[in-house]
Amino acid sequence: MTFTERLAEYVRACFTGLWIESHEHQDALVAMAQLCRQEDWRMATWDIDQGLKLPRAETEAGASDPLAAIRAINSLATPEGTAILVLQNFHRFMQSAEIVQALSQQVVTGKQNRTIIVVLSPVVSLPVELEKLFVVLEHELPNREQLTEIAEGVATEDGEFPEGQERETILDAAVGLTRFEAENAFSLSLIQEGRLNASTLWEQKAQMLKKSGTLQLYRGGDDFSRLGGLSALKAFTKRSLLQPNRNNPLKRPRGVMLLSPPGCGKSQFCKALGSEVGRPVLILDVGSLMGSLVGQSEERTRHTLRTIDAMAPCVVMIDEVEKAFAGVNGQSDSGVAARMFGTFLGWLNDHQSDVFVVCTANDVSKLPPEFSRSERFDGVFFVDLPTREEKDAIWDIYLNLFEIEPNQRRPKDDQFTGAEIRACCRLAALLDVTLVQAAQNVVPVAVTAVESVERLRTWASGRCLDASRPGIYQHDGGSGKSRRRVSRDPSNN
Repeated sequence: MTFTERLAEYVRACFTGLWIESHEHQDALVAMAQLCRQEDWRMATWDIDQGLKLPRAETEAGASDPLAAIRAINSLATPEGTAILVLQNFHRFMQSAEIVQALSQQVVTGKQNRTIIVVLSPVVSLPVELEKLFVVLEHELPNREQLTEIAEGVATEDGEFPEGQERETILDAAVGLTRFEAENAFSLSLIQEGRLNASTLWEQKAQMLKKSGTLQLYRGGDDFSRLGGLSALKAFTKRSLLQPNRNNPLKRPRGVMLLSPPGCGKSQFCKALGSEVGRPVLILDVGSLMGSLVGQSEERTRHTLRTIDAMAPCVVMIDEVEKAFAGVNGQSDSGVAARMFGTFLGWLNDHQSDVFVVCTANDVSKLPPEFSRSERFDGVFFVDLPTREEKDAIWDIYLNLFEIEPNQRRPKDDQFTGAEIRACCRLAALLDVTLVQAAQNVVPVAVTAVESVERLRTWASGRCLDASRPGIYQHDGGSGKSRRRVSRDPSNN
């Protein structure tokens, strides 16, 4: 159901207090004006700069006073008609007791003469006195059809707006932008490239996310060929994400949870996944969602999740999620982290958008059990220290990356993670020494944190999928072998 259809239903039902959340006031006003013309409703608008604008371009003198604007709506009422007053950016006046009282009285009395108060604002900031009197509607970002209309209006010459798969790629890059931002991005692309180009749109989208401060767009070029090991995890995610397009949201992949000691490639896997399947990677910084005002953290969380939904299809990475939601089980922050965590859990379970979520964690003891239950993730994988074959592949990747002689003797790497192999290669190139000499400066995490690594392996045994081999992860601490293969048809992954 579109924004105008929902608005029409509420007005016909005589909901006299409506709060419309929108960052595109002009487009929302145009849509409301068209609806009022179709339904023969009277509509007036008010803002602090232009004052009160009545129907037929009349302007009431001295109507820049917000209290006077609220009271003026009754002059628009007719015996059989409906009158709508749109108050732009009126959240700025909600700290005034007189404004709140006037709105409360008008919403109640509006039932008698069908006068509707509409607050148009980029944020929802309802005082407690008005919470039960207003209904919140969302003016959505443009969909693909609307973005196509905007692009065709900007790119009017032949060849400027390509057809086929290239057009779909351009629209994928534009999804999540407002109408104003999309028009600017399309115009900039024409100036720079002479045609619409997805790379320019991604740059503009990165700017948009940078302004929000909560999401970062990662556009690196590394794919799975630059990531050694994790064959079962790679196969599972590629198969789920590269299946033919499904129209049924219930059949869309949801995401994976990755558990491992530090340095085993969880974050690098997520970044490479985006390039491998052709999706942008959004990095969510949960700490940036925290606000100093009451309710601000929860509102930022909801706004960020709506932004993520609008940018689908995409991959979302939440790194070290157990630290991101620290305080969930305590009350040191008056329950703010718990409420944010609850909002995120609800979204994980219920979202219908084509968003693939990858969460990583190093300490399972800090995660509540409900976080990793079925239907929030498609699978919970344990990423152990790389096997001998995986280590050899990782050595080859980083020896080539740092331009190191590949035939020299390698150090003993039984306890090395992928990050420590990279560190050894980087130090060898930096210090111009052999790999064996460079390894003397690397202390593996499996040595410095042997107790926590062993505890993590023990917990994951029988509970998690194995990221390197098809099947359930099994740990045999007594034999010195970190995994025992479980028979399972690889096609299941």
